[in-house]
Amino acid sequence: MGQIIHKFSDGSFLEYDQGRFDPWCVYFSEKDGTRNPPRDEEYFSELKEIAGRHGTDKVYADYVSVYDLTGKSVDDSVFSKIAGIAGTYGADSLEMEKILSILYMAMIAEEKKEFTRLGRRIKRLGIHKLLLEDSSVKDAANFMRGMNWRQIAKLCEDRGF
Repeated sequence: MGQIIHKFSDGSFLEYDQGRFDPWCVYFSEKDGTRNPPRDEEYFSELKEIAGRHGTDKVYADYVSVYDLTGKSVDDSVFSKIAGIAGTYGADSLEMEKILSILYMAMIAEEKKEFTRLGRRIKRLGIHKLLLEDSSVKDAANFMRGMNWRQIAKLCEDRGF
């Protein structure tokens, strides 16, 4: 087990631990001990459902507010801001807090990758495709496979980030 980074009100938590490539793999653990790295398709699907109930513009803007706060290290105050944002989602608040927290930690992991040229922008591109371009969950999670960093960077720049 890695170091617990953030706990949720239902007893579940997030941590970083060794993954296939580096020690910055995000793991989500349920209260019962079930532990898995969140997969893009899983939380993209949940995010798309929440956007259907609360509006894609709101969900994307809230994601971008977390994106803008993301650096190369965990800042506990960002988790407080995420909880505040998630609190505006009513019955979906805990789920939204989990998704935004997973994305926050995943973006930090992208920023920490050695020799990264894309950093957190790679996550933003997937979220942009999912929400603003209305791609399917599968397409948004997988469309960059096989592209080099220059191609992905151009796609990000074309979208203004």
